[in-house]
Amino acid sequence: MNGSSFDGLGTNGVFRMETIVNEKNIFDFLSDAEKPSGAAVEAVLEKGLLKKGLSLEEVALLVNTTDKKLLQKMFAAASRIKNDIYGERLVLFAPLYVSDHCINDCEYCNFHERNRGLERRKLTQEELAAETKCLIDMGHKRVLVEFGEDPERISTNYICEAIRTIYSVKSGGGNIRRINVNIAAATTEVYKRLKAEHIGTYQLFQETYHRRTYENVHKGGPKADYERQITAHCRAFEAGIDDLGIGVLFGLYDWRFEVMALLAHSQWMEKNLGVGPHTISVPRFCPAPSVKYEPEHVVSDGDFLKLIAILRIAVPYTGMILSTRETPDIRAKAFKLGISQASAASVTTPGGYSKIPLLCKEGRGEKMSRVSQFETHDQRPLNEVVEAALSDGLIPSFCTACYRKNRTGGAFMGIAKEGGIHTFCSPNALLTFAEYMEDYADADLKKKGRALVKLYLNRIPDTRLKEETKKRMAQITAGSRDLFF
Repeated sequence: MNGSSFDGLGTNGVFRMETIVNEKNIFDFLSDAEKPSGAAVEAVLEKGLLKKGLSLEEVALLVNTTDKKLLQKMFAAASRIKNDIYGERLVLFAPLYVSDHCINDCEYCNFHERNRGLERRKLTQEELAAETKCLIDMGHKRVLVEFGEDPERISTNYICEAIRTIYSVKSGGGNIRRINVNIAAATTEVYKRLKAEHIGTYQLFQETYHRRTYENVHKGGPKADYERQITAHCRAFEAGIDDLGIGVLFGLYDWRFEVMALLAHSQWMEKNLGVGPHTISVPRFCPAPSVKYEPEHVVSDGDFLKLIAILRIAVPYTGMILSTRETPDIRAKAFKLGISQASAASVTTPGGYSKIPLLCKEGRGEKMSRVSQFETHDQRPLNEVVEAALSDGLIPSFCTACYRKNRTGGAFMGIAKEGGIHTFCSPNALLTFAEYMEDYADADLKKKGRALVKLYLNRIPDTRLKEETKKRMAQITAGSRDLFF
């Protein structure tokens, strides 16, 4: 346990759920801050700019803020914090769906057990290799693998073999260098096996922290167990996985409560595991072909951007992930406010990348199909996402260096909180983007990319590091690959 103790353990060694997310406390905080004064909100924003995080009481003031001038100050603070910590980098990845077999009955998901009309798939290792090659040929270097929960069909052995297959595929000078994993809540022994396969971040969303809502939207299957879900990260940590991702599906319950609960969970992890979440994901509910569920707590675009800004201020050093559920316009705005990682050219069905030749060749996101897990709203090819990022002054990053240099968990956060993240991340982002330009970009994209790379390369403050980065950039142009600090 790396010397950490679990204050949330009862006398029988069972986690007391109320120590992780206490619903009554959250509602009390929200009620007490129902009509925050301008002075109180501005004081919270000033504290937020110190990049030390916020308390639940302080975040309650922000979520209840509706004054337009204060909201603009909030957005400005979030943007400044995001730029101070993550700078110009935007990390890109793709989800890779390996199977849609699932025994859970989740109201919001097209893969729910009641969807008997779905022709479910479990990719063979050969099919998975073809999917991986397609992603590599787009330019991707990191993936998030997704599996439904079905122990009989999707065994731990199968999951581990799938991870090994993905890592083994090479195409041209490219390969997948880091696999992040999203599987159902599991045992410590399962997580130990994942750790042995050299995974990156383990992601698992609570979907909603509001217990009654959780019970209403999870009608059956093992995922209906709220306690099993919320304690999964603890078992993963016990197994040695120290990069952990959390999130909720916004729209299932009041977003104000969910933001507070995400912060409460983050603080509990920081206190009891010694490190908070590596990432927080902020998906919004999207329709799916067989999903009849209609959310009662629809999150408007304005509130969605507001919650992203609040989370960036409240947990400044945690990565924030945005999916292709959102439109290009919303994504561009969110990147400025706090998002540091984003999926691109996503397909949310097993075998979808290689099913359509043009999709594979051009890196194009999927159109809505009956087998998709949910509807996507950013269906641009990867190269268009990259070009749009460049137009906004962002450097698309495909970096995986920290995982392979053991800069994870507490080690990564220690570097980040000391302000040292730029030392590694900025040069590595430039090097990985240089690879992308050499191998996958057309002439116009190369021209735009090289101009921006030159700008940010000259901004590296350490002269020796700048010169070494330039040297490695030249090596990449000459044919070297996978150079990193």
